Amino acid sequence: MSLKKHSPTPVSPSELAQLMVAAERAADAAAKVTMHYFRQELSVDNKAGEQAFDPVTQADKQAEIAIREVLSADFPAIGFYGEEHDVVESASGLTWVVDPIDGTRAFMSGMPLWGTLIGLFDGENAVLGLMDQPFLNERFVAVNGEANLHNSQGVQRLNTRKQVSLPEATMYCTTPDMFDTDQSIRRFSAVKEAVQLTRYGGDCYAYALLAAGHVDVVLDCDLKPYDIQALIPLIEASGGVVTNWDGESAVDGGFVVACGSHEIHEQTLAILQAP
Repeated sequence: MSLKKHSPTPVSPSELAQLMVAAERAADAAAKVTMHYFRQELSVDNKAGEQAFDPVTQADKQAEIAIREVLSADFPAIGFYGEEHDVVESASGLTWVVDPIDGTRAFMSGMPLWGTLIGLFDGENAVLGLMDQPFLNERFVAVNGEANLHNSQGVQRLNTRKQVSLPEATMYCTTPDMFDTDQSIRRFSAVKEAVQLTRYGGDCYAYALLAAGHVDVVLDCDLKPYDIQALIPLIEASGGVVTNWDGESAVDGGFVVACGSHEIHEQTLAILQAP
């Protein structure tokens, strides 16, 4: 699967607001599926074959179908790029980028640090983002330069933590096992040594915690576009920075670094790019 790039397709603020309404309806539809299966017996398939483990469950597959049905009914000209099913090419220049359950390993082991990701790609940039965690009743949304958390307490504006130095920082990484070359292990270890605290797990939820001001750095690799695109608007609208390890756009995934401030991002990049 590939995500086609082109010159940005213009989308007005009012259109983006309407698209976010549809994304929220799609997240509601996905939540009905995921909450039906969460902490229940699951049938798990391995997409990676005999040499590795890349799990997918019926919840992943059915939730993506539920999302696609809502979004295609409302906006049939917008393409669809998801993890579990075939790509639907765009007739409008816009593409929904979706991971129905980011953190399938957490989902299948009963840990509520997974989320449903729905992003919108305009051909160059991620312009809308939603991360839904229905078990915790938390929905993180970003559109038109504003990021908010919707939960049982109401709506909270999101802001990253700024007054923290790198030696005081908290970093999350999905797993250190993802770094499987001498260079990537060395660079990850150097950042780990530079921060105060490193925690593992979280998947997309760690990025949401960064947007909410609880985490300062998230470092990952081997991400796909559907793993990160919905999170880019969320982090940027909260005042953070997210790029690849070369300091360029993270829309393609790969090696990704997200930081709560420009200062920490610059310092982290310097460590990652050191010879």
